[in-house]
Formats: sequence, C-alpha cells, structure tokens
Amino acid sequence: MLIDASLVRRLLATQFPQWARLPLAPVRQSGMDNATFRLGPDLSVRLPRHARWAGQVEREHRWLPYLAPRLPLPVSQPVARGEPGEGYPYPWSVYRWLEGDTATTGGLADPVRAARDLAGFLRGLRSVDATGGPGPQDSNAFRGVPMGDERDSLAAEARVRPKLEALKKSGLVDTDPLTQVWEAALAAPAWDRPPVWIHGDLDAGNLLTVDGRLSAVIDFGTLAVADPAVDLLPAWKLLPASARDAFREEIRLDDATWARGRGWAVAGSLPVPDDPFFQADPARVTAALSHLDAVVEDHRRHGA
Repeated sequence: MLIDASLVRRLLATQFPQWARLPLAPVRQSGMDNATFRLGPDLSVRLPRHARWAGQVEREHRWLPYLAPRLPLPVSQPVARGEPGEGYPYPWSVYRWLEGDTATTGGLADPVRAARDLAGFLRGLRSVDATGGPGPQDSNAFRGVPMGDERDSLAAEARVRPKLEALKKSGLVDTDPLTQVWEAALAAPAWDRPPVWIHGDLDAGNLLTVDGRLSAVIDFGTLAVADPAVDLLPAWKLLPASARDAFREEIRLDDATWARGRGWAVAGSLPVPDDPFFQADPARVTAALSHLDAVVEDHRRHGA
C-alpha cells in the first residue's frame, strides 16, 4: 500500500490538527513493516504497511509506558494513537523523536563499552516483571518462540531448511557449517525458566548512538514475553569480534541460550538469491555473509 506524506498529512489534519502544519518528511531508513516519517523537530509518525503488523500499535501503546521508566536506556515513547481513516485501514502512532544515528559496527566509539551497555539494557529488560505480557503471536512474527516451533516465525524449520538448500545450490557460501549451527540450536535445551521480556528485533537499525555510544533502543513492535535467545542477534550483526566476549560475559545467559541465539541469527541472515529483501540491495548480501561468518566462528569457539 502507498503510504506517502500526503496521506499522513490528511490523517493528522483530521485526527491531530495541532500537528498538521509541522514539517513532515519520510525518514531515510524506513522499515519494511512500517512507514516512518519525521514530524517537526520532536515527533515521528509510524504506520504499519500490512494487516499483520497492526497489532504492534496496541502492543507498544500498552507496554512501552510501563517498561520505559524501568530500563537503563531511552526507548520509543508513544504520545498519540491514530485510527484508520482517509483510506488507510490500520491504527497508527505518533512517537517522541529520539535523536541519534543508526548504530553501525564501524561507528561504535568503544565497541566493548557498547557491548556492555547493550547487555546491561537487555538484562534490565529481562528483569522487569512480565506478568500479563503478550507471548509470541502472529503480529510480532512469533519472535521468541522455542527452536523448532512450527508457528510461522523466522526460525521455523519450514522456512530455514529450504533457505539453506537454496543457498547451497547458489554456491554463494558453504552451508555445511551453517547447517551445523542450525542443528545445534535445535538440539539445545529449551528455555526452562519463566518467559521474560524481549525486544524481538534487535537489528542495528533499531539501535541509536550519539557520538558513537549507544543512546536509545527503538521499534518495539515485536515486543513479547518469551525466550531471550532472539535478543542475542547484535552479538553477530553489530558487535565486532573484539567486543563479543564482553557482551557474552555481561549478558549472563547460559550456553544453551547462546546456541539458540546463533540459530536465530542464522535464520535471519540467509541471503537466499530469490529473496526480495536481498534482491533490493546487494549490500545486504555482503552484510549477511559477514554476519554468518561471525556466527560460524562463534559456534566453533563455544558450540557443542
């Protein structure tokens, strides 16, 4: 569906006229699941692109005000909830704008410090009382389900195995080590404690930095109460090898959770040739191969 500035202007004019005349522009890196616009100097507007993600609006408005004061870093702050209108069929949100640059490996001023700061944030998130929190469900893409769960998650066997086979046929990378990582994740003991809060999508694009230091965590649409293994993704997708051990030490999770985390990382980084996400930008293939190399190396060092 086309979500442009004209549509956002109309929605603001009819539902939040106090903001309708503020400058409005799409953000440089808008996500695949949501369209995001900067609104004036202090706000942003975020609109789901598909029906599946509409439930994320309710999740963020319900739980972020509860979580935010209990966390050691700033997080997304919803300030208003919009309703369907002007031909747009889903709920949408206005948020407080958080300053910062999208985190990159090369942009971290002190990678070890960043690793410890991020691990501290995740420990803080895990420590918040999760009573009544939402479990993995369709609208968060079942992030945080157990390894081998048959629901339609990124890490479902029915998704991962065909991708491994397609990647093998492409000759782009040796898939035997990746298959070993995946099978070790499936064989690892499941999370056997009460489920905890997870972010669910800790891609570098959802981490902000100021002067090279981690400053905020955004985009909590995949928030859930589940297995924390999925939140280990930055170990391989953001942090350099020199900081990975510090992250592992500070995160304080067992070897089985780490193994499941590697499984999630493999599942989310397989650059299958016919995947539109990778077709859209060849640089994504290069980045994914680098992530996979990091996962395989970590498995060789720490895996069973």
